[in-house]
Amino acid sequence: MSDTNSAGTSVDVVDILTADHQEMMALIGQIHGTSDEGRRRDLADTLIAEVMRHAVAEEMYVYPAIEDHVPNGKEEVEHDKKEHDDIVKLMKQLEKAEPADQAFIELVRELEAQLTHHAGDEESEQFPKLRLHIPREKLVEMGGKVEKAKKLAPTRPHPSAPHSELFHKTVGPGVGMVDRLLDKLKKRSTGS
Repeated sequence: MSDTNSAGTSVDVVDILTADHQEMMALIGQIHGTSDEGRRRDLADTLIAEVMRHAVAEEMYVYPAIEDHVPNGKEEVEHDKKEHDDIVKLMKQLEKAEPADQAFIELVRELEAQLTHHAGDEESEQFPKLRLHIPREKLVEMGGKVEKAKKLAPTRPHPSAPHSELFHKTVGPGVGMVDRLLDKLKKRSTGS
């Protein structure tokens, strides 16, 4: 069963990833819009988890499709992976920063700039190429795979699961970061 939009048409991978970008920017806007330190921390942690899930799903399904179907795809993917690495490093710094410190807001601004650049490249360059070179039904199918990967990404993958090696290479220390975040959120929601 594929996701559909309000018009009842199937949502493809480009729609899903573009919506992710919009959600990330909305979270950043909320961080800028609050002076409450606890809320800032929660929003930043949510943002980090969303970016990690998105990046993992892209590297598992979207980047191989770009390499296989888009002219100069391998070079584009190398560039994107480098940007993902830079974003992950920045998020690790943000995770350690105190929300009351000016450094926290500076890191949020830097992350915002990097995400805006990365999303802009994808939305203006790569996504139109994906739609040009890959049939719509394949893009819808890829969208389903991306949604599944995003649901699985925050947890440690089962050792026999396909792509587990890629997942660990992609996320590396980020896996622990997301797992710690999930533990923290569970504690908060259960009040323990």
